Amino acid sequence: MFRLNENEISFPDPLIYEGEEGIIAFGGDLSLERIWFAYQLGIFPWYNPGEEILWWCPNPRFVLFPEDLKVSKSMRKILKNDVFTITENKNFEDVIKNCQEITRRGQDGTWLSDELMTNFIKLHQYGFAKSVEVWKDGELVGGFYGLQIGRVFCGESMFAKVSNASKAGFIHFVESHKDELDVVDCQSHTDHLESLGARSIPKKDFLTILYKNNER
Repeated sequence: MFRLNENEISFPDPLIYEGEEGIIAFGGDLSLERIWFAYQLGIFPWYNPGEEILWWCPNPRFVLFPEDLKVSKSMRKILKNDVFTITENKNFEDVIKNCQEITRRGQDGTWLSDELMTNFIKLHQYGFAKSVEVWKDGELVGGFYGLQIGRVFCGESMFAKVSNASKAGFIHFVESHKDELDVVDCQSHTDHLESLGARSIPKKDFLTILYKNNER
């Protein structure tokens, strides 16, 4: 595993370096420039605040191709009946704050530090990070955010305060942008996203798609 230099923004090549359990490197910093560079390489930070920063590029990679999206009859009914109002990029800061604060089963605390959150907000202000908001009766009840790199959307985190809220937002986003997306990067496996059609592919296949969008 590589230790990163805080004074130099660089990473080992994830195409040729596997890393231990998907961890490509550790250390460095969470500067806006390093975060943006990392995502263009297919690398993302995931660690416990107060501990060493860990940078990941797992193999296999969990992704969703828009054409593979699965929508159950019950979810289709929820969407048709406008149970939720869904918007994009209307309240990025509240979405990411809810993702930081939401209690998750099996997790003690949050991986989303204040510094990381601040720099994602800056990336949103520059037009690189996007959010989807799910509303019910005027209240924000779900949503998610991520980074857009060409025709690849790198999903970061989602939250839901009521049943089906985040699922409805995700389905709406994929269906609304299916002609503009090659793939949605879900990073690591979850049953929630698998039920919507996400699946694992070799890391090299994901990076090939991503780098094509980077014009590398």
